[in-house]
Amino acid sequence: MQIFNELTKNSGLSLALGYFDGVHLGHRAVIQSAVNYAKENNTKSAVITFSDHPCCYFWGVCPKYILTRKEREKRIAELGVDYLYELDFESISGLTAEEYLRDILVKYFTPLSISTGWNHNFGYKKSGDVKFLSQNAKKYGYEYFELPPQKIENEIISSTKIRKLLSTGHIQKANLMLGQKFSIEVEVVKGNQIGRTIGFRTANIAYPKELIELPYGVYSVESTYGKGIANFGIRPTINGSHAVLEVHILNFDKNIYGEKIRIEFNKMIRAEKKFPSLEELKNQINKDIEQII
Repeated sequence: MQIFNELTKNSGLSLALGYFDGVHLGHRAVIQSAVNYAKENNTKSAVITFSDHPCCYFWGVCPKYILTRKEREKRIAELGVDYLYELDFESISGLTAEEYLRDILVKYFTPLSISTGWNHNFGYKKSGDVKFLSQNAKKYGYEYFELPPQKIENEIISSTKIRKLLSTGHIQKANLMLGQKFSIEVEVVKGNQIGRTIGFRTANIAYPKELIELPYGVYSVESTYGKGIANFGIRPTINGSHAVLEVHILNFDKNIYGEKIRIEFNKMIRAEKKFPSLEELKNQINKDIEQII
């Protein structure tokens, strides 16, 4: 998949429009629609999105994301997309729906098809929506596909819903809506090495600041090196002062400082708490591990 940060002339494409934070099951349906159309009509597919969420421009503060930009790019590529355009939202924020469709989408891409979610809107003051795209399909010569809401347990899947689930520790349901596990991939850094003194060597990770923050607690995880248990929090038992993600990988004793590690979250086991002693913390960790074996 080729990635562009600026508009380029690239005609005859099958387009998928949206921000796609999380690339959840609803987003996948939209993107897959564009990819399938491209394959069936011997053309290429493209996702048209933005480098940062439009809220960053409107509110001056970016929302906490479900995926880092790199991870979003990776998951979009896995769906078979040919081109990804991550545009600067501010540069087109003043365009009306008609101007955006005519002067951006049609002028640069001459789309054969456009796919969006059922609640997609665009243009100055959200002047464009699915009805607008449908009404203009014949005029500009594209087929329009409005994808219906995707549901899990009778709830509509949305990035907002997934953020809420993650921020309250409902990892398993969030994972169902995502279609894969909430994960991070970052470098292992040196910690204070207290874990190894009680028999639980850990990989210390700086939790990405741009991501939605999980509740402080203990989690069942899968890592690049196997199953594990993770603690995210300030580590009150040792009087910690800042949040750190520590991962104890079962049956693993390799030095991986400086290496990248992928952590996938399965479920939240319990909330973080302060123990009277390291010995009692050790006993609790053993009990926690029993829940993931």
